[in-house]
Amino acid sequence: MSTLVIVESPAKAKTIEKYLGSEYRVRASVGHVRDLPKSNKDAVDIAGGFVPHYVVSEGKQKIITELRKEAKKADAVLLATDPDREGEAIAWHIAELIKKDNKNIKRVAFHEITESAVTEAIKHPREIDQHLRSAQEARRVLDRLVGYDLSGLIWKKVRYGLSAGRVQSPALRILMEREREIRAFKPEDFWTITAETETKKKEKLSLTCVEEPRDEEAVKDIVAKGTDAGKKGAWVVTDVKETEMKRAPRPPFTTSTLQQTASTRLVFSPSRTMGAAQKLYEAGLITYMRTDSVSMSSVAEKQILALVHSEHGEQYVQPRSYKTKSKSAQEAHEAIRPTNFAKRTAGATDDQKKLYALIFERAVSSQMADARLLRTKITANITDKSIPDFTANGSRVMFDGWLKVDYRARGEDVEVPNVSAQDPLALLSIESFAKQTQPPSRYSEAGLIKELEQRGIGRPSTYASIIKTIVDREYVTKEGRTLIPTDTGDVVSSFLEDNFAGYISDTFTSEMEDELDDIAAGTREYEKTLKDFYTPFTKDVASKETIDKLTTLGDAPKEFPCPKCGKDMVVKLGRGGKFLSCSDFPACMGARMNDGSELKSDEPLGKHPETGEDIFIMNGRFGPYVQLGKTPEKVKRGRKGKKDSAAKGESNVGNGTASPRRASIPKGKKPEEVTVEDAVRYLALPRILGRHPETGEDITASIGRFGPFIVHQKDFRSLKGADNPYDITLPRALEILKEEKKTRGKRPAKK
Repeated sequence: MSTLVIVESPAKAKTIEKYLGSEYRVRASVGHVRDLPKSNKDAVDIAGGFVPHYVVSEGKQKIITELRKEAKKADAVLLATDPDREGEAIAWHIAELIKKDNKNIKRVAFHEITESAVTEAIKHPREIDQHLRSAQEARRVLDRLVGYDLSGLIWKKVRYGLSAGRVQSPALRILMEREREIRAFKPEDFWTITAETETKKKEKLSLTCVEEPRDEEAVKDIVAKGTDAGKKGAWVVTDVKETEMKRAPRPPFTTSTLQQTASTRLVFSPSRTMGAAQKLYEAGLITYMRTDSVSMSSVAEKQILALVHSEHGEQYVQPRSYKTKSKSAQEAHEAIRPTNFAKRTAGATDDQKKLYALIFERAVSSQMADARLLRTKITANITDKSIPDFTANGSRVMFDGWLKVDYRARGEDVEVPNVSAQDPLALLSIESFAKQTQPPSRYSEAGLIKELEQRGIGRPSTYASIIKTIVDREYVTKEGRTLIPTDTGDVVSSFLEDNFAGYISDTFTSEMEDELDDIAAGTREYEKTLKDFYTPFTKDVASKETIDKLTTLGDAPKEFPCPKCGKDMVVKLGRGGKFLSCSDFPACMGARMNDGSELKSDEPLGKHPETGEDIFIMNGRFGPYVQLGKTPEKVKRGRKGKKDSAAKGESNVGNGTASPRRASIPKGKKPEEVTVEDAVRYLALPRILGRHPETGEDITASIGRFGPFIVHQKDFRSLKGADNPYDITLPRALEILKEEKKTRGKRPAKK
């Protein structure tokens, strides 16, 4: 009997094939094979019960043809996609496409790709879980409908090209709430006071005042009294407290805690972490990496206990069972752990090796004894106690326990001298340091993931994509690991908070996640859930159609009048962020940057070295741009919108005259910093890189609404990282065009 086994990725197929006999053939679908069409008109039949109309994903027809061909030859088909809702959905889509070729289709699932797990799963095939599949479908349809409706309204009322999402928008709101706290924060002065002393054994002891006065006179009084007492030898130890404490190990990793720890210790982004974890899983080295569970199988626990006993001794062994507290725990029933604890190191790349070590240390340490620490607190004062106490804190590890394996969690020992109460201290110096209170910190990637999890927003499989989406949309920028909302993110979030606060609130988003969980559990109906949400939602969206277009974001500061006519200015949103525009625009073209610096469009920056034409820095509806030559009168009087459309690289040919060549100033570049060389570089787009060797058609590089790109025969590819449209070469463009295309809104293909 021949059996066809279908998985998502070629790497997973290669690993599984090693464990099965010659009667099994393993093939890969390379991720999703069907998705909703890009056009909303045909995507979902709302009136018919929110029935999605799926189409074959771009580039997948050949794979589907091959799978159908293999299915015809097989006696049975086993769908072995990932053990979660996404995997269940992929299995269902494959089954729908091949069911005419083979009726004997079953589902198998395993949480680790080991020989024992795979062979055991093969023995217990089942039907596709339609509840899990429906939950994934509900999420996909819900996100599509919300995204289309909200994005469409934002296009009309804020700016073309912006978008919103059901889960990404609450994440952006959380970041903006913190940003507003930072903006509203008013720092206050305070002082810290430290005293350097010496014990009777001539050991140095640094002490810190327990109070941080806000009044400078109080500071001077404490320092004066402390100094005077020091001259009289009146400093003394008043108390010494030693407390033995225990530190328990942390549970094995969930998706969330893995992403947080990898961000903190390895400086990995969530998507980088999940990419490395995916490869480790597909190679059979770790269990499934999308999970809310902290439990491990009894077999794994016994392996760990044997390892700890053998390598560290009985005193380090402490069997522990962890229970998942998350109410949203999904289908994957184990924490992330190594599949074989005999492998201390594993992984094909440096990222994989580092992540595997992290997973190994956390899993092993979870079954080890508590660490014991001795914490010491020394309190000192002057003999009359007329000033606040000064203290020193120390700690040292008495027994390392689980910290022996998870050593990066240990921290530094802080040794303090061995003193007793009433011991005299010699004052060496006493100093005060003026400081200011600090605003709350912005969220890091790890911090946002933790916050989303605590608020019940999103699920393990969505955390990385949420952050990636708001960064890719340029609603947020990353500085190191810190997430900083952009002006565009500020405007979009403010618009949604003002008009759709209920739909992007913590409560609503969390409750919707719970309802999707209920669909997965079979306790809630798909159609009713979507109808209960979408009916009032679509009415609310329709009611906002009459609100005024958000042409300005408010009045500019009075100290920045229009540099041309002297009138007040208003704040507008351009493609590069906020800028100041004359309130009489377009009659007056006066403009400033958001910091008040002037944009002078009537004075040429210089001349183009090839054409000899003047180059101007101009201000338009989408922000500052460079222009080659003056604007002809017919273009100035052209119909509304044409002038600014030219700033995006379009032409007014057919409007009576041709528009001057224009190019947007890149984000992050201040107009006053633009040189003639910069302007010539910007005006060079679009660039024809050369002809494709197979088609003979041009390959072009430029910048569009979604950022820099190359295009060949309507095949658009975004440029990321070091690639940019100004410098990219034809060979590099050909390399990018050979890569599998990642379409918007689809799960990245697994390789």
